Amino acid sequence: MAIKVGTASWTDKTLIACKRFYPSDCSSAEARLRYYASQFPLVEVDSSYYALPSAQNAILWAEWTPADFVFNVKAFRLLTGHQTGREALPKDIAMAIPETSKKNIYYRDVPPDVLDELWWRFLEALGPLLHSGKLGAVLFQFPPWLTSGPEGRAHIDDCLTRMVGYTVAIEFRNKSWLDERHIASTLAFEREHGAVHVVVDAPTGVTNRAQTVWSATNPGLAVVRLHGRNAETWNAVGATSAAARFNYDYSDDELRELAEPIRTLAAQVTATHVVFNNCYEDYASRNARSLMRMIGV
Repeated sequence: MAIKVGTASWTDKTLIACKRFYPSDCSSAEARLRYYASQFPLVEVDSSYYALPSAQNAILWAEWTPADFVFNVKAFRLLTGHQTGREALPKDIAMAIPETSKKNIYYRDVPPDVLDELWWRFLEALGPLLHSGKLGAVLFQFPPWLTSGPEGRAHIDDCLTRMVGYTVAIEFRNKSWLDERHIASTLAFEREHGAVHVVVDAPTGVTNRAQTVWSATNPGLAVVRLHGRNAETWNAVGATSAAARFNYDYSDDELRELAEPIRTLAAQVTATHVVFNNCYEDYASRNARSLMRMIGV
């Protein structure tokens, strides 16, 4: 039962600004990652969701971390079906996509040859982590409007086909995937494709989140992502950053309640990754350290 615990991002602006995690002399990118990797065995790369990652950065990340350190990488937002501004794309890619009256670009707006190039660049950037043995799962967090209907299944099929050879973790945000009618078929779909079902902890009674289902669909890996339970900020209108959404500090009692199903899940697979995504100031790192003590890792 191998459990690795970490946080989503080591460069979050509020984490750096609060000055409670990094030592005062950790002011460079290298120093911060080296320190983070001395505290946790796992991190989720969040920046790759907002812009295509680069192989050059991945080479440095691999060099700056211990041999057994693991990076989970979040898939670029356009690939998962999220709205994407042209400014988030490489200039040549943006220029190759026909102009539309819409402010944002979606997957369906991109010509097939340009899509192929976009996928190639994303996979190329993962190369240094893959070849160094430090790439864990590639996380595909699909948008709330991607339903379990034929179009949604087709898009996920496309993603999984392009990601053959990688460990793909899937997080749903639309309830239709895991409702009573579809849960069995969704989990079977993930098992058939070797995809890792992401177990989410998030506020109850809100939209834009799928149900919490403690299930393993890949014998090699389980992934648990803890988003916090702040229902008031989950769908806050006008928020200037994602940090406000995840402003939640898990209590020790809540962490103890989570520890039990995490252990049960971990007993079913070779490795388990627990990622705290409540990235507001040092909440995620403090909660991660507390959970590590509770489960003895």
